[in-house]
Amino acid sequence: GDGRTGEDVTPNVKTIQQVPDRLTPSEEFGVPELVEIRGEVYFPVELFGELNAQLVEQEHKPFANPRNAAAGSLRQKDPRVTATRPLRLVVHGLGKRRGFEPTRQSEAYEALKAWGLPISKSWKVVSSLDQVREFVGYYAEHRHAVEHEIDGVVVKVDSVAQQRRLGSTSRAPRWAIAVKYPPEEVNTKLIDIRVNVGRTGRVTPYAELEPVLVAGSTVAYATLHNAEEVKRKGVLIGDTIVLRKAGDVIPEVVSPVVDLRDGDEREFEMPTHCPECGTELWREKESDVDIRCPNSRSCPAQLRERLFHLAGRGGFDIEVLGYKAGVALLESGVVSDEGDLFSLEEEALRTCPFFVNKDGSLSSNGAKLLANLEEVKRRPLWRVLVALSIRHVGPTAAQALALQFGSIDRILAASQEEIAAADGVGPTIAESIVDWFGVDWHREVVEKWRAAGVRMAEERADEPRPLQGLTVVITGSLETYSRDEAKEEVQRQGGKVAGSVSKKTDFVVVGESPGSKYDKAVQLKVPVLDSDGLRVLLEQGADAAREQVQAPSGAEPDSAE
Repeated sequence: GDGRTGEDVTPNVKTIQQVPDRLTPSEEFGVPELVEIRGEVYFPVELFGELNAQLVEQEHKPFANPRNAAAGSLRQKDPRVTATRPLRLVVHGLGKRRGFEPTRQSEAYEALKAWGLPISKSWKVVSSLDQVREFVGYYAEHRHAVEHEIDGVVVKVDSVAQQRRLGSTSRAPRWAIAVKYPPEEVNTKLIDIRVNVGRTGRVTPYAELEPVLVAGSTVAYATLHNAEEVKRKGVLIGDTIVLRKAGDVIPEVVSPVVDLRDGDEREFEMPTHCPECGTELWREKESDVDIRCPNSRSCPAQLRERLFHLAGRGGFDIEVLGYKAGVALLESGVVSDEGDLFSLEEEALRTCPFFVNKDGSLSSNGAKLLANLEEVKRRPLWRVLVALSIRHVGPTAAQALALQFGSIDRILAASQEEIAAADGVGPTIAESIVDWFGVDWHREVVEKWRAAGVRMAEERADEPRPLQGLTVVITGSLETYSRDEAKEEVQRQGGKVAGSVSKKTDFVVVGESPGSKYDKAVQLKVPVLDSDGLRVLLEQGADAAREQVQAPSGAEPDSAE
């Protein structure tokens, strides 16, 4: 999925033996009216080899590692296939709920187990940091004894009240921390160092390696980031190098094994011209570490990468438009750049061999592509912004821009300062956006998409924005909204959600266990709203909300005159 909307794999999950059809109430824990249960499906390590042996025997490609096996098994179109795979489930948390309010994390685990759900066998409540260290150390030595792969231990605060007081950052809760174990390291040969060109023109060196098994999969390539990083690591072409997976996921060259050099090794030289289009490479700023190909309009590598990016999950999420399909469209001349994609018609697509059957008819994937292109034209504005490949604009910034401005035209009309003022954007992204729209052919891409029917505004962009100009701070656990829901609704109505309280704050919305932001609001005499006050603010506006302002706890009421 894209972080919000995922694939519906419910029929497949139902085939996992540990998943009950109904939750079972116990004497201590009744089944609540509503409960969202969070967990993870995994493939047991000891059964992974058996599955791969079966696949090879059936002349199918084996899985690279248990993680891929779990994902591949769970995403099968036929649940009967999933049912043949020994998938397991472990549940580890709760989301939205009504009728069940645990006071401790451990109480939630006990309830989940009582309801008939599989929880981890390895959790433990401890009372000191020394016991935490002991637990972490034990699993560092016994990590391969766990039935699924692990790369560390998660330490959580048990008290739910303390969890709420600690709150969360935009990425993760402050009341839980992952202690990662050192990744597995292996030696292999560095055959060559090559470069590739990304969608924004960045030229990145990467290592071509003698294939080697590390952390469950075979690795033949690893990024080296930039020329300065190659020098810093001190690696030479022909070296034996130490390789690991950063976070047990991304292959990383650690260092050379200097003692194994035989004198035939040679230094890497960064190219001066683009390997794809021959344009001279340059640094946008003298201080930049990266070098770039400035030929963004017609460099074949940048065209390929941009087309692949816009079709990806973070962009328009277009099915059947993978990397090979994008390359085929460009090489056959069916599209000259990303601007042509949404005006693609069947007659033109028939000239691309990749989407044509042997008899000259359009293939099923070709028909799917045309249907999918039509469907994704109604994607929300933030996806359009991501798909444009504006440097520094990822999903988070794009969503903030869509909420703040509501349309491409409003972003175009805004000054750099106005864009920078949008919550979560800032001056670097704002400068990049203004620079991008200042290029003629970039605006041509936007207009081509608009003419083809791509949505360039939020459906509610023309609605009134009653909270325009207001700054709101949200703290504590709210009754009627999650923090994210409250933030999105305030922003949708034109308000700004700030992370700290100041004299410029218009309202502080306070939930359960609010922490220091409430104290700051009282100190600065900023109006304070509870969950009901927030509802009034969103439904009736600022004037009505001011009548709902809460008196500071412990304050004497004003005397009647």
